[in-house]
Amino acid sequence: MDLTLQVWRQDGPTTSGRFETYAAPGISEDMSFLEMLDVVNERLAADGKEPITFDHDCREGICGTCSLMINGKAHGPERGTATCQLHMRKFNDGDTIVIEPWRATAFPIIKDLMVDRSAFDRIVEAGGYITVAAGSAPDANLIPVPKPVADAAMDAAACIGCGACVAACPNSAAQLFTSAKVAHLNLLPQGQSERYARTEAMVDTMEQYFGSCTNHGECQEACPKEIPIDFIATMNKDYLRAKLKNRRYLSRTP
Repeated sequence: MDLTLQVWRQDGPTTSGRFETYAAPGISEDMSFLEMLDVVNERLAADGKEPITFDHDCREGICGTCSLMINGKAHGPERGTATCQLHMRKFNDGDTIVIEPWRATAFPIIKDLMVDRSAFDRIVEAGGYITVAAGSAPDANLIPVPKPVADAAMDAAACIGCGACVAACPNSAAQLFTSAKVAHLNLLPQGQSERYARTEAMVDTMEQYFGSCTNHGECQEACPKEIPIDFIATMNKDYLRAKLKNRRYLSRTP
């Protein structure tokens, strides 16, 4: 396959960026998208030019670092697929492919196609954990978990934190990410004692960085793990309950 790439190049977060065009001849249709970029970078390095900076790690659709906008779509044209799992056979010989970083104020560009997603870390730090003092380690099956609850919690825990939901949302909202991180703990028996405090802390932190959800639904369409927006509704309900609980508590406080 002979391709033409239009790649966003930017030296740093405070500099202006621009698109640069690269020819990519002789690309195998069996390559992954990141392997194709590896080949392009090897050729750039051989010509004494600076390679394209992009994020990657496991290349197995687990780590969430392969965050690229491909022809205007988060992770490219294949539904339920991370960039590292996207193969070049999804494109045609002679195609021009536009490659950009995530576009969101909360994800400032570090360089080229790499962005800073530490705002997600702040959300998880605010409450994405369980602090119940359990003493010595209990048996794994000591607390029974109904299978529908376990399945739903696993569906939420499938979130890899890639940020595609934010990149696809016209409001740059992070409700899908936050609701998934909230739900996989709030659904389980072990997460009930901190359920409402956790929800309030994580949502309040999220709103410091990201836009508001207006139910466009683009987030679930872009999510490589196909996490549904049902979790957002559950999070909003728990957040309302958390605020009402705090209001009752404060009204009783001298």
